[in-house]
Amino acid sequence: MRKTLGGRQPSEGFLSHGAVRDGNALVSKDGVAAWWLLLEHLTEGDLEMLEALLVDEELARAERFHFERDRQIYIAAHGICRGLLSYHLGQPAKNWRFSIEDHGKPELISPAGGPRIRVNISHTRGLAAVALTSEHDIGVDVEWRHRDAMVDELAQRMFAESERRDVQRACKEKKLDIFLAYWTLKEAYVKAIGKGLSQPLDAFEFDLNGLNITFLDRSADDPDHWHFERYQPGPDHLMALAIRHPAKANLRVEAGPAPMEFLRNLAQA
Repeated sequence: MRKTLGGRQPSEGFLSHGAVRDGNALVSKDGVAAWWLLLEHLTEGDLEMLEALLVDEELARAERFHFERDRQIYIAAHGICRGLLSYHLGQPAKNWRFSIEDHGKPELISPAGGPRIRVNISHTRGLAAVALTSEHDIGVDVEWRHRDAMVDELAQRMFAESERRDVQRACKEKKLDIFLAYWTLKEAYVKAIGKGLSQPLDAFEFDLNGLNITFLDRSADDPDHWHFERYQPGPDHLMALAIRHPAKANLRVEAGPAPMEFLRNLAQA
């Protein structure tokens, strides 16, 4: 079900580096692709390359950020999003257009006559991530592991009872990571369903061992239709992925670092 990519060579069935397709989609309703990008691995030239993939509206928004690190992570996130779309679906990076759905969730305007393409972006200090599939709801969340947070208080206010107990029982060295494990899973789910802050985080709970979700109101959603994965893209970050799928046994997930050679070639195309 899960395959982690090394980030430098595309797996079988993926595009070759530098290729730009205008044919059939390589991401299907049973396939999920996810990329992440650590800013510490970027050169100044890499950031300029990613900036070259953005459209005018994104460039204008990037310039409005007060802090340079916020501008850089925005460029990285939207650059790899456009790169991932072109990697799997063809067309130049600047061809992709988005609309804003309910609760402010961006939604890709899918090519006419094709399947509904679903994409989701997340970024935090030093890391950007994007996830892509066809037809089904998808969400991704990333978090920085060195944030200053009053985790017991936050868990008490926002988590389900079993999750609160798990955070409270954790030793000091593991407390933040356990909190963030739940937080990233919850955020990935909320982003997938597109409800934003209107979805109470204590209305559902996770089992970290099996990565299973349980809904306190059993009529709210079907837990059997949800698949979750967790990653650690680097020593300072955690990431979670949520996919709604009615037949999880058929699901294929490929995730790994964004292939920089492909992105460089795409920017020059």
